[in-house]
Amino acid sequence: MSIDSPNETAAISLRNADIQQALTDAHDQSLRMALIQITRDETLLSERYADREALHHFALEVIAGIRDGGQSVATDLPDAMSVHQMMQTMVDGEIPKEYVPMMMQEMSLTEPDRWYEDIPAEKRAELKVAVIGAGLSGILAAIRLQEAGIPFVVFEKDREVGGTWFENSYPGCRVDVPSHFYSYSFAPNHNWSSHFSPRDELFDYFNEVVDRYELRQHIRFNADVSSAEYVDNGRWLVTTESGDADEFNVVISAVGQLNRPRLPDIKGLNGFKGTTFHSAAWQDDVDLSGKRIVVIGTGASAFQFVPEIAKEAQHVSVLQRSPPWLMPTPHYHHEVQAGHQWLLRHVPYYANWYRFWLFWTGCDAFLKTLTVDKNWREPGSINAASEKLRQSVTAYMTSQVHDDELLSKIIPDYPPGGKRPLRDNGMWLAALQRDNVDLVTDPISEITSSGVALVEGATIDADVIICATGFQADHFLWPMDITGRNGVSLTEYWGSNPRAYLGMTVPQFPNLFCLYGPNTNLVHGGSIIFHSECQVNYIMSCLSHLLITEHRSLEPRAEVAEVFYQRVDDANRKRAWGIPEVQSWYKNSEGRVTQNWPFRLVDYWRETHELKKAHFDWR
Repeated sequence: MSIDSPNETAAISLRNADIQQALTDAHDQSLRMALIQITRDETLLSERYADREALHHFALEVIAGIRDGGQSVATDLPDAMSVHQMMQTMVDGEIPKEYVPMMMQEMSLTEPDRWYEDIPAEKRAELKVAVIGAGLSGILAAIRLQEAGIPFVVFEKDREVGGTWFENSYPGCRVDVPSHFYSYSFAPNHNWSSHFSPRDELFDYFNEVVDRYELRQHIRFNADVSSAEYVDNGRWLVTTESGDADEFNVVISAVGQLNRPRLPDIKGLNGFKGTTFHSAAWQDDVDLSGKRIVVIGTGASAFQFVPEIAKEAQHVSVLQRSPPWLMPTPHYHHEVQAGHQWLLRHVPYYANWYRFWLFWTGCDAFLKTLTVDKNWREPGSINAASEKLRQSVTAYMTSQVHDDELLSKIIPDYPPGGKRPLRDNGMWLAALQRDNVDLVTDPISEITSSGVALVEGATIDADVIICATGFQADHFLWPMDITGRNGVSLTEYWGSNPRAYLGMTVPQFPNLFCLYGPNTNLVHGGSIIFHSECQVNYIMSCLSHLLITEHRSLEPRAEVAEVFYQRVDDANRKRAWGIPEVQSWYKNSEGRVTQNWPFRLVDYWRETHELKKAHFDWR
């Protein structure tokens, strides 16, 4: 089954007046580029069509013409030079040429790589792959394997697909990446109701994709993998908690970084007589109305659910260790306009160019702001742009708060980008200023049977304690027991310092691939789906080479991996999240950044776009 058909659009039946109405909601930059690609009329690049009235007049003629059969739609792929010119016109600025191939692939404006067609089907059928996890990365791997005709099994510990979008169901849960970019490049969704979609729509999207590609027959639900042991000669033995064991040639871990909740290590937590749960294991059967609630943590999850539960709780005490930076996003909860949605569904290439716009405007430019200037001395920032951003965001946050005591608690003392920034439309600070909400910064001494005792002596009585305390992010692949060549344990090999070449492969662990592995988390822009597509494409290149040679296994050469690790570590130390003054889940207990990719998105795309065979040992 081919998966590369994202350029299909629905038939047009609207009357001219209704088309004209839809155009009032258009993203004009995307519309203009779509019209150029439809008509191949490059006069649309002229300044005349930067005028909205002129553009919409031309658009109405073209769209009505498609409806009536008088306007053909160009289907041949545009050349890179033309696309580059269009991109620069669209953003009204310079785009380095090195970005063009990446963006064209992301926009589905390149020929799909059907490498498997040159390999006999019976040869492909000899390779058997285990995919661990049916979240967004596991689903992606399954689609690509199915397309290539390679047998596979997906092991999923939960009863449903979706990964984080199945497990996280707390009130207010939604994505913080634009919805129309937070989807597979080959499977766009034009029906998002909001620009940043709520959890239920994301869960539905991944389920719809699974059904569209008929993947459920390959998924073993409630199958929690307990171990994977490399036997020899390109063979792994994968065992589940129930004791079932199967042999595979390749293991792809798609368990992610934010998969196993982390409960706080606080004395007395188990002795609380009320209800306690982690936000990633939300208990829908617990009625929070009229309750006294303590929330431990002010990260991304608490940021979303506290404004919701505060509406019904008697009182909410939010216990904060360090405040987040809030990035102004006024449209964070806005619905997608009906006309814009119609254009995404019906106008050829409009969605492709809108995806490009979202990608480019959230791409690599911000990385400079997050890079340390060694001569910079101002506290709370790391360079001139960082200081400008700090002042701007501080002013934004200050404008919402009229209580000096609260204000002193919410402004971070670390540089923007040092920890995960949060998209804000005013709801968080509004919630903290409700009469029934307190922000508490006094550290916790212990949990008592009736609530929380603070270091300074105060106590907080509670009926419910909600731990919004993150995940076991530095425990990659935990709690699985992974054993490589010569009986080496991955847990012992890594210790507290997980590392992988390109975030995917590890010396001494042949044919083991990690998706969303060490040092692949994105902070400065992009989408984890983009990174996952890069990784899965790279894995397919590895499998292709195994299939066309007599080799049975591959693993990165140790010296190549070490050079990569050093390069990543050197760069991470020069980023806002890597400076010694900042502590976060991005770092391990030794202060090394184990989570984040410190380079540009285009750098990762380039490094994963073409397999460097000499970087691996092939056996």
